[in-house]
Amino acid sequence: MKEYLWYETVNGKDDLMQGDFIKECPIVIPPSEISDEVEVRIINYDVVTMSQSCDLIQRKLDLVLVCPIWPLSEFEKRSDFFKSRKGKEALRQGNVHGYHLLNKCEIDGFETEYLVVDFRSVYSVPFDFLVELSQKRGTRLRLLPPYREHLSQAFARFFMRVGLPVDIPPFK
Repeated sequence: MKEYLWYETVNGKDDLMQGDFIKECPIVIPPSEISDEVEVRIINYDVVTMSQSCDLIQRKLDLVLVCPIWPLSEFEKRSDFFKSRKGKEALRQGNVHGYHLLNKCEIDGFETEYLVVDFRSVYSVPFDFLVELSQKRGTRLRLLPPYREHLSQAFARFFMRVGLPVDIPPFK
């Protein structure tokens, strides 16, 4: 059976693409209430780029969508469910809306445990800022096909959900 690698590393000068990991990306968080003076918080997240590679390469975007990524061990702290085998298996099978599990990375110097992408926290970062930040950070991890497309599909499934006002009643 052919081996399909999950990740590769790319030079900081390489084009930004969907599935690129950016460490400690500053995210601006506006206040929850509006006032005359706006104080924002800045939180650094490890993120994965979610905008389409074709749009990034052709510079068709002013803002790039990113989602935070969490090591599974950190994600487990959110709920006892994710500490359980059942919870981890639900993540692995893609049965937990809003989250996507990525495999471990074993590339020297870029080792990770399993990673959880958080679709419930989507942020936009100015394109030029993110390009400069990725160049400054140097070599970065990139998710490879078909896993990058699988991530994109999971993201689309999460956002395309439609809640019906009246559902078909369960069969008895």
